[in-house]
Amino acid sequence: MSTTTRITAVDTYDIRFPTSRELDGSDAMNPDPDYSAAYVVLRTSDGGHEGHGFTFTIGRGNDVQVAAIDALRPHVLGRPVAELCADPGSLYQDLIGDSQLRWLGPEKGVMHMAIGAVVNAVWDLAAKREGKPLWQLLADAEPEWLVSQIDFRYITDALTPDEALELLTKGKHGASDRAAELLRRGYPAYTTSPGWLGYSDEKLTRLAHEAVADGFRHIKLKVGADLADDIRRCRTARAAVGPDIRMAIDANQRWNVAEAIEWTKALTEFDPYWIEEPTSPDDILGHAAIRQGVSPVKVATGEHVQNRIVFKQLLQAGAIDILQLDSARVAGVNENLAILLLAAKFGVPVCPHAGGVGLCELVQHLSMFDYVALTGTTDDRVIEFVDHLHEHFLDPVVISDGHYQAPTAPGFSATMYQATIDTYRYPDGSFWAAELTDDRKADA
Repeated sequence: MSTTTRITAVDTYDIRFPTSRELDGSDAMNPDPDYSAAYVVLRTSDGGHEGHGFTFTIGRGNDVQVAAIDALRPHVLGRPVAELCADPGSLYQDLIGDSQLRWLGPEKGVMHMAIGAVVNAVWDLAAKREGKPLWQLLADAEPEWLVSQIDFRYITDALTPDEALELLTKGKHGASDRAAELLRRGYPAYTTSPGWLGYSDEKLTRLAHEAVADGFRHIKLKVGADLADDIRRCRTARAAVGPDIRMAIDANQRWNVAEAIEWTKALTEFDPYWIEEPTSPDDILGHAAIRQGVSPVKVATGEHVQNRIVFKQLLQAGAIDILQLDSARVAGVNENLAILLLAAKFGVPVCPHAGGVGLCELVQHLSMFDYVALTGTTDDRVIEFVDHLHEHFLDPVVISDGHYQAPTAPGFSATMYQATIDTYRYPDGSFWAAELTDDRKADA
């Protein structure tokens, strides 16, 4: 009998939090989000380390996302753990290469996000087995191995394996000094917490004052529902933070192209640093037109960009000033390595999307790797921070003086407390079971 440790279970959970009740996360396109995670745990035959991963949704439909992860289970069960952790790219290739599931994309949407959850769980397992936080595992890795983890199909017209190897080899120079500086100072953050669309002006002002007092040099406001309301809220925020704090605005895909230009120009008196998601995330030429029309306001997008191929085109078209990758929208760490390298090749700063459930916990690792072992800089680079739901994770983010503190615990910071899973699993966790019982009584 083989004694090789293997993956013996791929357990999935539909985790939902009732954030819509306080309007946390509210914006022009998503007025009532219940922050949710389609959560996966890889268990092994030796009962040792587990791999935890997830993708983020906002409530109804999380069950569809969990079903997509379940559909990938046959590709994962029985895999030797040592081989899987030594080459996560092999599983990535198998998952995106399942022709019948690929038909549902290809490489986009619910199936692609499911692949990201599983692939991220593998990286969590690999980092735990190495005894390193993921950012350090990536930063310590040989450039040749990192290149082997990247799928260059469809992007070699913008980035070749040789170019990627050159970027990563250069990134090694001074990496140990930057790692020490990262551990000392952390990575710059900005906060969206004051800017949710459903908040009153009083709450916006209070939270903006608190953000500046906490060391943040950059905040963000949601806009796009009503221009007069946006003008008032931007004026309120600018008065609260003063002229020296960067203030970004985020339309969450609300506008047509001409409308985006007109609306953004109407807000320029408040000195917005960037306009985020001004139109459809798929509209590459639209973003290019908006960028030309609103300059010097910068254009940022990426949290809903489907894959490395769309990011490639946004960069090739000169359509964005800021690239906002997401840790769980694309197919996990492997694809995000490709996106980081594309951004580095084109000289476009990466300011990741975070917030939601656990996105802050995950994406910090990617930016920290980028700083230590790829671009070597944090200039004009910040990670979004939203102070929601961190208490549900064993290794939550730590913010100090407006900076993410570098994680030191092994893994991808993805592990939730079992008590959280037991409470917020839908529909049979204790919180939702009680809610559904109360609803039935009310309808009786």
